[in-house]
Amino acid sequence: MQKDLTQGSITKTLLLFAMPMIAGDLLQQFYNIADTLIVGRFLGAEALAAVGSSYTLMTFLTSILLGLSMGSGAVFSIHYGEKNEEKLKESMAAAFWLIFAVALALNIFVFLCIHPIMSFLQVPEEIYDMMQEYLWIVFWGIFASFLYNYFASLLRAVGNSVVPLVFLAISAVLNIILDLWFVLGLKWGVAGAAVATVFSQYVAGLGIFFYSGIKLPYFRGIGKYMRPKWEMMKEIGQFSFLTCLQQSVMNLGILMVQGLVNSFGTVIMAAFAAAVKIDSFAYMPVQDFGNAFSTFVAQNYGAGRIDRIKKGIKKAVSLSVGFSLCISAVVFFFARPLMTIFVNAEETAILSAGVEYLRIEGAFYCGIGCLFLLYGYYRAVKKPGMSLILTVISLGTRVVLAYVLSAIPQIGVTGIWWSVPVGWGLADLAGFLYYKRLGKV
Repeated sequence: MQKDLTQGSITKTLLLFAMPMIAGDLLQQFYNIADTLIVGRFLGAEALAAVGSSYTLMTFLTSILLGLSMGSGAVFSIHYGEKNEEKLKESMAAAFWLIFAVALALNIFVFLCIHPIMSFLQVPEEIYDMMQEYLWIVFWGIFASFLYNYFASLLRAVGNSVVPLVFLAISAVLNIILDLWFVLGLKWGVAGAAVATVFSQYVAGLGIFFYSGIKLPYFRGIGKYMRPKWEMMKEIGQFSFLTCLQQSVMNLGILMVQGLVNSFGTVIMAAFAAAVKIDSFAYMPVQDFGNAFSTFVAQNYGAGRIDRIKKGIKKAVSLSVGFSLCISAVVFFFARPLMTIFVNAEETAILSAGVEYLRIEGAFYCGIGCLFLLYGYYRAVKKPGMSLILTVISLGTRVVLAYVLSAIPQIGVTGIWWSVPVGWGLADLAGFLYYKRLGKV
């Protein structure tokens, strides 16, 4: 099923296209949330800290593949909007080889550098072995991430946001079942949680690979395009590199903050690990809405529908702000019950730190909602460099403030929490000022 986003009601088109993406990424969160929930409840705080820190690292690594796929997806959408099937096929081939090569390089890198990476993260001695065991296994899921992200971006570029959701739903349910079996039944510890995640990722990756090859008409006669042209490689490379760099900068900043959090000890690490899962789950809908908006803009940009893009921006901001306010209310007022999903009630120190984090971040989800729209917009109108600049502003502010404020004894770890919404706000201001100055798409 393909959908032309250049026609019909803007609000209805955006919502119908975005909803499967939102549902899909919420399900994807279950990969690590299932690990966190089961590990935190049945293996203890140290295991929770190990898995939580591993999640931050894996998010950074897979963000490289995600960035490449998102950049490629913007190119796919533009050529689809132009109705240029030949260029679409050329871009598909060029993107496939580029992302495959990066996935292979990442796999080699992480296996060779696991110890220096863990040293950089300042992993405490008491969880070092556990975290290393978990990472050795989940690293094998990098190729699954490549398959899923590439083909999901391709399907979404042509207006199909439902099929990626189906494969993620299957994978998420399987992940939870295997988590319970491997951790509780077979007593494999954190290794069991890692195996469950990797196996489930391959189900999604291989499933969407075979579906796309069979069902998408653009794979017919694709063989003659598999030797990519230099012009197309350059176009894909420019989009993908800047989008990849944006994702990497974003997650490198988070990784640096993770190292700072780790320096406060296991209790704060465990609180941060649980709270970040809730935080990510909470703002995931507005992140996916931003990605859906990017596809909408890219298709209309390719079709020359500039007027529709400008109307879409106003509609998208209104929808994102409204949804963000609803999420903020839930997270702010139900922070403690949400934390107890992952942490036992008697772990009062962990609960207290996690609740403080959630209430500070949760009050400002409008900021991150608008920022994701800006990322998607600039990527779709062939200005991925601006998305990168906004990311540097947001994450640069976060990292600098986190280190400065947390060093003040009267503020401590709370300074890390406050650095996040300040970064969002400054990036939003820069993004909207540039849009106003630009005055056109």
